[in-house]
Amino acid sequence: MNLAIVGCGYVADFYCRTLGGYPDLKLVSAYDRDAAQLERFGAHWPTRRASSLDALLSDPSIHIVLNLTNPRSHDAVTQAALQAGKHVYSEKPLAMNAARARELVDLARQQGLYLASAPCSLLGPTAQTVWKALRDNAIGKPRLVYANFDSGMIAPVLKPWQWRNSAGAYWPAKDEFEIGATYEHAGYLLTWLAAFFGPARRVTSFAATLLADKGIAVEHMAPDLTVGCLEYEGGVVTRLTNSLVAPEDRSLMIVGDGGVLKVKNVRDDSAPVYIRPVPSKSAGLERRINALRAALKWPGYETEWHRWRRYPMTHVKSGGIADREKPVDFCRGVAELAEAIAQKRPCRLSAELGWHINELIERLQYPERFGDKREVASRFEPISPLTA
Repeated sequence: MNLAIVGCGYVADFYCRTLGGYPDLKLVSAYDRDAAQLERFGAHWPTRRASSLDALLSDPSIHIVLNLTNPRSHDAVTQAALQAGKHVYSEKPLAMNAARARELVDLARQQGLYLASAPCSLLGPTAQTVWKALRDNAIGKPRLVYANFDSGMIAPVLKPWQWRNSAGAYWPAKDEFEIGATYEHAGYLLTWLAAFFGPARRVTSFAATLLADKGIAVEHMAPDLTVGCLEYEGGVVTRLTNSLVAPEDRSLMIVGDGGVLKVKNVRDDSAPVYIRPVPSKSAGLERRINALRAALKWPGYETEWHRWRRYPMTHVKSGGIADREKPVDFCRGVAELAEAIAQKRPCRLSAELGWHINELIERLQYPERFGDKREVASRFEPISPLTA
């Protein structure tokens, strides 16, 4: 199936690195409004350079448009692609607000086209392993989730605006700071939770800007800390934290009546999944070992040690990872969309799911827009796991 990329910036490189793992997908064209960036991209990843967005969208050989533009351009580019009769895979989020995301969902339905949205790590081995453990009742009834996506204080000291990918594109620091960490990162966790527990029903959130000066000029600094509580059908409650302030922590912990599941890094497609019974039969041994560690001042003794066992990993198809720092298969979602189109079946990363995630991140980052209204309007059909 033929693909075209619109937006040849920082993230486009990661898609191209994993595209080779899917021989049924072929990149045939690209466009960027920055002509110099388009030239650099086309030289690094040989493909046709479209002269304009209209020229790209009028190409009948293109089946799917990968919308990798700045988030504030996502909705306009997606709308144009759908109106041109193209299926669309959009980087997160679908739009900058839930109302606009819903309009895109409706447009795709009216056009009889597929619209899917990143992130796709839900389809990776780690997420599928957690999901299987929950379906297998490995920890009993889930009650509580602690989910974190803290990226560390990357600015101003690390000067991330100087980071460049292999195709020469700079990390879009100004856009990232103006859009906000929650819009950029919460979807990694929210898509997993949507698959595991269905649509969130209510959201209560707090947001703040703690570092107003991150080292470069911006028009408006988005909140760099959000803490939200999400309530799911069946009584599951999630505490979700996003920040560009707290030390790096991209972990997920699910507490059930009979145990705990833990993932240390949700941005690693193959991160191990650990399980620990609650209460632990090893509690006495753990206390004695922790007392000995403290007495000997053993490195790391300040943090209690617990006995975790590794849960058997679910194996799923992969096109490889972007790199060691980003052990993620970026094209896994594009491949899922192409397969859904070919098989005429629902896509696991559906437009409705993208709309739901859009509403959640807007509620998390901008609670003042919703006042006392905590009920979530968006819904989506249940998502099928990759394994039975």
